[in-house]
Amino acid sequence: MHLLVDISAHGLGHLAQTAPVLNALRPLAPTLRLTVRSALPRERLQRRIAVDFEHVEEARDFGFVMHNAVDIDFAASALRYREFHAHWAQRVAAEADWLRQHRIDAVLSNVAYLPLAAAAEAGIPAAGLCSLNWADLFDHYFGAEPWATEIHARMLAAYNAATGFLRVTPGLPMANLRRRHDLAPIARIGQRDRAHLSRLLGLDESKRLVLLAMGGMEFRLPVQDWPQLPGLIWLVPAEWKLEREDIRIFDVADLDFSDLLASVDAVVTKPGYGTFVEAACSGIPILYLQRDDWPETRHFATWLARHGRAGMLTRERLLAGDFIDVLEDLWQAPAPEVPQANGADEAARWLVQEIGLA
Repeated sequence: MHLLVDISAHGLGHLAQTAPVLNALRPLAPTLRLTVRSALPRERLQRRIAVDFEHVEEARDFGFVMHNAVDIDFAASALRYREFHAHWAQRVAAEADWLRQHRIDAVLSNVAYLPLAAAAEAGIPAAGLCSLNWADLFDHYFGAEPWATEIHARMLAAYNAATGFLRVTPGLPMANLRRRHDLAPIARIGQRDRAHLSRLLGLDESKRLVLLAMGGMEFRLPVQDWPQLPGLIWLVPAEWKLEREDIRIFDVADLDFSDLLASVDAVVTKPGYGTFVEAACSGIPILYLQRDDWPETRHFATWLARHGRAGMLTRERLLAGDFIDVLEDLWQAPAPEVPQANGADEAARWLVQEIGLA
């Protein structure tokens, strides 16, 4: 059995959801041949996917054209969608030919819809997996445009042509997906080892560590302009090229991101599935950027209110570094019982039973 797994490169949450499912599949389907198609580099995929796979470095979706990690370029996104659907039938046929040529027996997509439409045309079982889908997001932003009606209908038809869609909690309701199957949260829970982290960073364990992780797209924070605070260390990505006594680089070779996240005192991030759910499941306080226009945000916020210690920041306060009082409140708040992240095992069993991945 040859499974194609298509993983969107629109941020890192799609990989964070999919990799635990693939890892959970291995003991249930030990002879499964796995091809991962994603524009993410292989090295990034291998950090999360713990089983052997072939890599095709291509993309079948783009989600939205972004100015940065949180701001959508609406004009460019609208143009891309209109171009993408200009010859839709031919595009689906070409993708179906690709599946046949590569001898694909089943498809799992997070969350491109073209592979699902093509799998249906080729008579191949397929499933979607995600906390969102591009049809709902497209409709949210472009649904009022007269040119969008036909495109949205094609997107929905593609998702509904799949054998099923595995909706990950927390996420969009997805009322228009007829074969929706709800899953528990999916998260890779890291090992908390504060002593090891402090040694790697050259710090004593008494320092408070705040991780600044804005997702897989550019959104640089002006940490160099923030005041230095006694006992507090900011952990930032190497690409920001910052050097200051209270700053350390977090993306070093010997440091797994999930273990890092489980070992800090708080994380500052944008609304996004991977960091939100992994932090909540590790009991780590979360401060996140206000993003009211993104449809997932309110569903994330509702879930975090029950399962985590979380606060929201306006862009002005975040960029100014004016949120230490909010962090102090989160550190003083009682920690709720951490949620159980059983979604990967649920998804793996569903795929074996419903898609026949044995």
